[in-house]
Amino acid sequence: MDTDVSDWQREKDSVDTESFPAEKRMLIQPSSLQDPKLEKLKETLVDWINSTLKAEHILVQSLEEDLYDGLVLHHLLSRLAGVRVSAEEIALTSTAQIRKLELILEELDKRLEVQDSSKIKWNVRLIHNKDLLATIHLLVAMVRCFQPEIDLPSNVKVEVVIVEISGALLVHLFYLQVSRSGIKSDVQMEVLTEDRDTDSLNDPEREDPIEQLLKLEAHKVNTVKKAILHFINQNLSSMGLQVADMDKQFADGVILLLLIGQLEGFFIPLCDFSLTPVTHLEMLHNVTLALDLLNDSGLQVSSVDPQDIVSQDVAATLKVLYALFKKHKGKLEKRDT
Repeated sequence: MDTDVSDWQREKDSVDTESFPAEKRMLIQPSSLQDPKLEKLKETLVDWINSTLKAEHILVQSLEEDLYDGLVLHHLLSRLAGVRVSAEEIALTSTAQIRKLELILEELDKRLEVQDSSKIKWNVRLIHNKDLLATIHLLVAMVRCFQPEIDLPSNVKVEVVIVEISGALLVHLFYLQVSRSGIKSDVQMEVLTEDRDTDSLNDPEREDPIEQLLKLEAHKVNTVKKAILHFINQNLSSMGLQVADMDKQFADGVILLLLIGQLEGFFIPLCDFSLTPVTHLEMLHNVTLALDLLNDSGLQVSSVDPQDIVSQDVAATLKVLYALFKKHKGKLEKRDT
């Protein structure tokens, strides 16, 4: 009982009730805040953010407290989509933070491609007011869009109370869970992540788009491979390099390392890898280094072993190149316009 009350107090303190007009909101029930599945999802999202932003030395500890000012979301947008908005790096005032969030969420919503706007469960005000539910919905959507290979806990649901009330009474109603004249409230389950089987049924490409691609007709596979190959050669042209056979030319890791350095904007010292590998071990070292660099940059590629690339496994090679293509194609399009 004491735990529930203290959890409610924290949720209450995080809500700026003065600024809310009459509206409908969803708030997580205190009992659901203790759900192990919710805790695991929060932990997974925190680990994902920290892994993605490791190179930028950004460390997130709390989803509620560390994302509301736009700093972390701005860096995620830049890292995952190659987009930086015109806003100050550290927004100190509430006005500056809200303006920064407006710019960030505008860009994110374009890229998340939510067809039905009624399904968008986050907005500037909710994120800025440290709304845990909205923050989790946004982060889950970002993972699904930018790094669908990330294994989020499935079938996570929380009990929420839905209230339609003026801001001055919002938190009071959340605690008492009562309905009065002119005040509407309801309790329901809110889905944060789908069941894996349902998720796969609704969107068969979500788990692994490359595996699904390779099951299609040959001409469709070739169309995607040509687009990725064009992207690769445009980025390698400044180094005087060209790839003709994606299935084989990345097996020794050399071109892969040079491509990663070019796309991510850093130089890999020649002493760190073999520029002219001959032995299997030299090739394996190069590819392992390449995958480590991708992981350090926040680009995690599921179920790819360095040995798969060296062995010229088509699916493994395509997974890595597709991940790079998806992350950086926006930069190339902007450069060409």
